[in-house]
Parts: sequence; C-alpha cells; structure tokens
Amino acid sequence: MDKKVASLLNQQVNKEFYSAYLYLDMANYYIDMDLDGFGNWYTIQAQEERDHAMLFMQYLQNNGVKVTLDAIDKPDKVFKKPIDPLVAAAEHERYVTDLIHTIYEAALKVKDFRTMQFLDWFVKEQGEEEKNADGMVKKFELFGDDPKSLYLLNQELAGRVYSAPSLVLD
Repeated sequence: MDKKVASLLNQQVNKEFYSAYLYLDMANYYIDMDLDGFGNWYTIQAQEERDHAMLFMQYLQNNGVKVTLDAIDKPDKVFKKPIDPLVAAAEHERYVTDLIHTIYEAALKVKDFRTMQFLDWFVKEQGEEEKNADGMVKKFELFGDDPKSLYLLNQELAGRVYSAPSLVLD
C-alpha cells in the first residue's frame, strides 16, 4: 500500500476514535440536562464512530499495514445552549467527510482501487451522517423552544437503537 494512503488511513483510525469521544461528551452534556433521549442519540453515535475506527484498523491489518494508535485528544467544545452540540456535530460530520475525501483522492492518485472501494461505503455513510446531523439542527430549531415539543423530540431520540455497520472487509 502507498505510504501516504496508509498514513492517512492510520490517522483516520485516531480521528474516528476522537469522534467517539466527542459524541460521548455530547451525550454527557445532554444527560446532565436530563435530556436522556438526546444522550442516547449521541451515545449511539459514539458507538458508530468506534466501529468506524475498528473498520479502518481491520482494513489496514488485512493489507499488512501496522496500525499506530495515537493519544486521543480531549473534546474541547463548550456547550452553552442545548442546540450547541447539534451544531457542533453537524460541523464535525462535514469535517470527517473532508477527511474521507482526502484519503479517497490520495488513493485515486496512486490507483489504489481496493482502498477506493473500501472508502465507497464511508463516502455513502458520511452523506447519511451529514443529513442526520443537519436534520437534528433543523428539528431543534423548529421545536426546541417549546417544552412539549422538546419533550416529544427527546422521546423520539430515546427510541434510537444501535445497529453495527454492515461493511464486509476482505
């Protein structure tokens, strides 16, 4: 595997673990506010990000590349209003999309079609993640100021259940 592509994939492992930390921080923020449904949503987001990191690790290992785990930065976002984590999550998902695109471009440059095929799932996944994050912001903007609507939205988010990614690696 090309050294630059391998390095970017290895960095992505750590970026995905950071994403899990960030979402756990958001979950804690909402749980501290007694918005357990929002907390549930972001706890599940953290599980997804951890699984993404594991998929990147497995892909590297399957291709004979040593995985290097770096320290995971502590999330540094300060949330003052209930909408703040939602906006930060939408921004973060756009950032992760850019990271995936950068790896894809590097793989394309060296004609690493196997890595491009691996990343296709993540490209699609990021589209879904951005849509969900933007949708959360829009819902909160519509309903967040009304206590009854906020209660219903919190209940809706409490119903989210975790499902592991269905990406098969070879």
